[in-house]
Amino acid sequence: MIRSDQILKTAAMIQEQHLDVRAVTLGLNLLDCHSESVSVTCDRIRSKLRVHAVRLIEACARVSEEYAIPIVNKRIAVTPMAYVGAGFLRDDFVTLGQALDEAAEEVGVDFVGGFSANAESGLGLSDLNLVAALPETLSRTRRVCGSVNVASTRCGVNMDAVRLMGETVRQLGWRSADQGGFAAAKFVVFANQPEDNPFMAGAIHGVGQPEAIINVGVSGPGVVARALERLVASRPAGSLGLQALADEIKRTAFRVTRSGELIGVHVAELMGVPLSIVDLSLAPTPAPGDSVGEIIRLLGIDAIGAPGSTAALALLNDAVKKGGAFASASVGGLSGAFIPVSEDAELAAAAAQGALSIEKLEAMTSVCSVGLDMIPIPGETDAETIAAIIADEMAIGMVNGKTTAVRLIPVPGKSAGEKVSFGGLFGESVVMPVLNSGRSGRFIRFGGKIPAPIHSLRN
Repeated sequence: MIRSDQILKTAAMIQEQHLDVRAVTLGLNLLDCHSESVSVTCDRIRSKLRVHAVRLIEACARVSEEYAIPIVNKRIAVTPMAYVGAGFLRDDFVTLGQALDEAAEEVGVDFVGGFSANAESGLGLSDLNLVAALPETLSRTRRVCGSVNVASTRCGVNMDAVRLMGETVRQLGWRSADQGGFAAAKFVVFANQPEDNPFMAGAIHGVGQPEAIINVGVSGPGVVARALERLVASRPAGSLGLQALADEIKRTAFRVTRSGELIGVHVAELMGVPLSIVDLSLAPTPAPGDSVGEIIRLLGIDAIGAPGSTAALALLNDAVKKGGAFASASVGGLSGAFIPVSEDAELAAAAAQGALSIEKLEAMTSVCSVGLDMIPIPGETDAETIAAIIADEMAIGMVNGKTTAVRLIPVPGKSAGEKVSFGGLFGESVVMPVLNSGRSGRFIRFGGKIPAPIHSLRN
């Protein structure tokens, strides 16, 4: 039983340490919206989103006011549109995306995730048409986000899909050149994509989910950082070990996750739908003091990206998961520590100083919860090099049985070292250099599949 007094004790965490509920995401099944007519399908989608989204906004406002905990984003994740639009053509999918965007804007939902496809085993006609529609759809809409799952531990890596993703990401950047390539920030390529993730841009409502559910994404890197600062200040120099630091992270993650659990339970009750999961990820913002990078520095890494950075992140990710799991009846989604470069002021600063490279970030993704996230790259980076970066990250996820993702942003007209700003929670960063660009083309052009590891056959 969650007691209200447990939340009332978190006032300082909210006011001084950037504690918030980063996202309350309504997962919604749209399969019953499909019709042979594109216009009828769009009308059904608009109608269903309007009805449910109004209830979501009202419930979030009521619960946020009652407990004085900010809910930063109200979002909807829908059934992957490649299923909803099965049989439709490329231009039809563009129309579907516009219908999603119009409905979200009308009711005040921040983002809609699920302009997506599952292609780990192969690309069907519906998948191909949706992917072909992605550049125009995401560059012309404000709230629609997309994703494609191209790899899994059971199926391997679909390299034909990876090659297509390289071309798609590059097109997304150039189709939104007037926005610094921002359309690419609304698109994620996944390995082992979860069906219950509340965070954008990769949220979907999986086909195995109920009709409607609530997923909650908590945050709080600032809370963890302040807890570590207090612990270090209270102990004599040299008396602390990493185990004590990990224990403090666990205790703090418990309190943060408990807050998200309470919010999710009450929103779900008001809407009359199940609470599915609480995603206990540490999701940073550009605000000072709300950084995963700062936590890494507090763990003893003076320059993020220096040797030891991967180990420190592994300790943080493990402690967050262990502490948060005890606080919630159902932990899911991504759950752990995010390292989105432009969204984290400390990571962005490390990239600007040259201490943090894409190659080091790739190593760090092997022990964190997401992958290469919100990384601006030169606009002239070729599609095959982008595909090769994606392939490396997909291989990490496939072999290790974990979710990994890639969100690269080719910035047209900008080279490595130049600054780009996306605004709001998306932050700013220097454009990061891509080493050995143009030298992976022969590998990507082979196509086919990278087979799944043998341990995936154990069941």
